Amino acid sequence: MRGLRASSLLLCGVVLIQLLAVQIDAQRPKTQWKTLSGFSPRVIARGGFSGLFPDSSLDAYNFAMQTSVLDAVLWCDLQLTKDGAGICFPDLTMSNASNVESVYPKGQSTYPVNGVPTPGWFTIDLSLRALTNVSLIRGILSRSDKFDGNGYTISTVQTVNKEMKPQGFWLNVQHDAFYAQHNLSMSNFLVSVTKTVIVDFISSPEVNFFRKIAGRFGREGPSFVFRFLEKEQFEPTTNRTYGSILSNLTFVKTFASGILVPKSYVLPLDDKQYLLPSTSLVQDAHKAGLEVFVSGFANDVDIAHDYSFDPVSEYLSFMDNGNFSVDGVLSDFPITASASVECFSHVARNATKQVDFLVISKNGASGDYPGCTNLAYEKAINDGADVIDCSVQMSSDGKPFCSSSIDLGNTTMVAQSPLRNRSTSVPEISSVNGIYTFTLTWPEIQTLTLTSLGYFLSLLLATLEVTITILQTSCAAAISNPYSRRFNMFRNPNERNSGKLLSLSEFLNLAKNSTTLSGVLISVENAAYLREKQGLDVVKAVLDALTETGYSNRTTTKVMIQSTNSSVLVDFKKQSKYETVYKVEETIRDILDSAIEDIKTFASAVVIGKSSVFPVVDGFVTGQTNVVERLQKSQLPVYVELFQNEFVSQPFDFFSDATVEINSYVTGPGINGTITEFPFTAARYRRNRCLASKETLSYMAPVQPGGLLEVVSPGSLPPAEAPNPVFTDADVTEPPLPPVTAKAPTPTPGTPSTTAPAPSGQTQLTLSLLLSVFAMVLASLLLM
Repeated sequence: MRGLRASSLLLCGVVLIQLLAVQIDAQRPKTQWKTLSGFSPRVIARGGFSGLFPDSSLDAYNFAMQTSVLDAVLWCDLQLTKDGAGICFPDLTMSNASNVESVYPKGQSTYPVNGVPTPGWFTIDLSLRALTNVSLIRGILSRSDKFDGNGYTISTVQTVNKEMKPQGFWLNVQHDAFYAQHNLSMSNFLVSVTKTVIVDFISSPEVNFFRKIAGRFGREGPSFVFRFLEKEQFEPTTNRTYGSILSNLTFVKTFASGILVPKSYVLPLDDKQYLLPSTSLVQDAHKAGLEVFVSGFANDVDIAHDYSFDPVSEYLSFMDNGNFSVDGVLSDFPITASASVECFSHVARNATKQVDFLVISKNGASGDYPGCTNLAYEKAINDGADVIDCSVQMSSDGKPFCSSSIDLGNTTMVAQSPLRNRSTSVPEISSVNGIYTFTLTWPEIQTLTLTSLGYFLSLLLATLEVTITILQTSCAAAISNPYSRRFNMFRNPNERNSGKLLSLSEFLNLAKNSTTLSGVLISVENAAYLREKQGLDVVKAVLDALTETGYSNRTTTKVMIQSTNSSVLVDFKKQSKYETVYKVEETIRDILDSAIEDIKTFASAVVIGKSSVFPVVDGFVTGQTNVVERLQKSQLPVYVELFQNEFVSQPFDFFSDATVEINSYVTGPGINGTITEFPFTAARYRRNRCLASKETLSYMAPVQPGGLLEVVSPGSLPPAEAPNPVFTDADVTEPPLPPVTAKAPTPTPGTPSTTAPAPSGQTQLTLSLLLSVFAMVLASLLLM
C-alpha cells in the first residue's frame, strides 16, 4: 500500500526533518499561560499536517506527530460509509479531496444538506471496501499536487489510532443530522469505537448531537466541544444563529466543556484586513468554565496585514497577548503552532539572543513600508535589525540618496506626476524605458509625493523665491508588492505610499543616532555608467557623505560597502578602510578556489542568493551546495538574500513559514547573516528559547535538503533542469572604473527652460510658464 510505504519512510526519518531532532515532552507547563487550565495551549493538527500532505492521509498524520509538540492532538473529520464504518475524511462529499470522480464517474448523487440540495460523491453511497480504490489528493488548489499520485488510502478511525498511537485524538462530527436521515448513527458508532480507541475530544456544530450522546461515555469519556460556525449561520436544532448562541455561553456549558470558534470570533478584521480590537469572548468563556479552541490557522492563506505575512505573529496574538490565551489552535501546519507555543511565547523583545548572525535589512523594513523611506528604516531599527542598508542612487545634480531602484518608476509614484514625460532609454541599464534618478534633480525627486496640484504650487513658490523645503516633506515612495500580480498579495496597503526617501547623509545620521544598530550597508551599482555617461562619481559621493556625517572617524558603527562589481570595491578599498562586501548576482552551484582568492583581495564578506545554498526546482529544494562552506573556510562571512515572509516566496520544504526557512539556513549550512525585507521575523528567531535546548526539538530542526522530493511519486517528480553554473575567477575580474567624464549641461525633456542653475533646490520659471501654472492652479482649485 503506497500510503503505508511512504509513512514508513517518514517513520524511519529519512526525509524532511533531520533525525538529530527529538521530541521533548514539555508536560504542558503551568506557568504564565492565561488558559482556563493554566497549561499551555493545545496544538491540534487538522487532518494531520494537511498544509503539506493530503488531508487525513497517514503521511499527514505521521508528519504532524514528527514535527509537533509531543502532546499534539490529531484531528479527524469523522464520516460514515454506506456500511457504517467510520473514516477520517475532510468533508461530507468526496470529490474535492480525493479522486473518487475518476474511480466512480457515475457515482454522483444529490442530497439535502441542512435543507440545501447538494450534488456530489457522498461517503454514504460507498462501502468501506469500495473506498479502498479511492485515493486522497490535495483539497486546496494552491497547495502542491506532487503528492496526489502517492496513492494515499482513506483510513478508518481505528487505523489512524493503531498506526499513529496519538497522545490526543479529536473526532469532529460535522453532519450528524445528515447521517441520521440516512439511518446511520454517529452516536452509536462513537460509543462503539471508544471501547477500543481512546478519543479525547468530540466536536460538533449541532446541539442535538450532544443531547444524544450525553451520559453515554462515563466520567472518563471524551471532552465535548461545541463548534461555532459563522455568526449568521443557523444552528439546525435550535434554529438560532450561532451569533445568538454565542451570547448565552451558560447554555453551551450545559452540554459542552469547550467551544471551537473561527478566528474572527476572537480577533475580528475590518474590511481592509486589518485587526480590530479583540472581543471579550475568551475571558467570557473562561468565566463560564468553557475552554476556547480556535480554528482556521494555516500558513498559506491571507492573514491580517498587522502580522506582516508571519504566521508565528498570528499565533502569538491568540495565545500570548498579555490579556488572554486561547486553550488550543486548530492548524493545517502544526509545526508552526508548536514552535509558537514552545519557542516564541513569553519571550521578551530584549531577551538574550540564542544564536549569533547578522540581521541585515533590505531597503529597511520594506515588507511593511515603502523601501528606503524614513518609516522603513525606523521600523527596521525598532524590529531589531543589526544593519540597515542604503542602495545609493544619484540625482542629476549629484545628490546621493537611498532608493531600491535606479528607475524611479519602480519605487515611486513618478508615473502619476508631471515628471512622467522624463522617460528615457538607457540600454546599458535596462532594455525598457525608465525614469532614471540621474534625469531628475534631488528637489524634483523630493516633490514627487505631492499631487499634481502640489507640484505646480511648489514650482510657483520657487519662482517667487520662497523655499519649497516645507513642501518637500516626502517622496512619493511606493511599497514593493512582488506578489501582487500573480498571487494578488498586497503589503500593508494603508501605508503603501507613506514615508519619504532619504538622502545618504540623512540615512547615515539616522543610523548614527540609533543605540542598537551595529552597522550600515551601502550598496553601489552602475558606477561605471554614471561616471562615463552622466559625469557622476558615486564612489566619491558616498565617501564624502561618510566623512561629512562623521563615519570616517567613527568606530562604533561598522560601515560595509556592497557591490556586484569588483571594480567598485577595489576603488573603495584604495580610498578607505571600510569593509567591502561582494555580491554574487548569479545563482551558482559551486565556486572555484581561484575565484575565492580573487574575491579576498578586495572583499571581506560575500552575499549570495538563497538558491545558491538550497537549489530549488518547481518549488522544491533539491539539495544543498557547498558554497557557504567553501567561502567560510576561506574566512569570508556569507550573507544570504532575499528573505521574505510571504509563503509564496518559499519552497514547499519550509512549510510556508518564514521562521522555518530562516532556521534551516542558520542551523543547517550556518550562514552568517540574513538580508531580509522583514527584519522583525529574523530578529525574533534569534531570541527563541528552543535554540537554548541541549537537544534539537523536532519543530526547530532544519529541513533535510531534498528530503521532500523523496516522498513524491516518480511520475510526479519535476523535470530535471540544467545545473547552475560554477562561479570562476573570470566572473570576478573586471577592468578598473573609468574616469569621470564631464557631461555638458543639456535641457531635460519635458522641463521648463532655465536661465541659470537653480540654487538651493529652487526652480526659476519663465513668465509664460508662470502664467500657465497660475491657470492650472486656478483650474484645479475650481474643480475641488
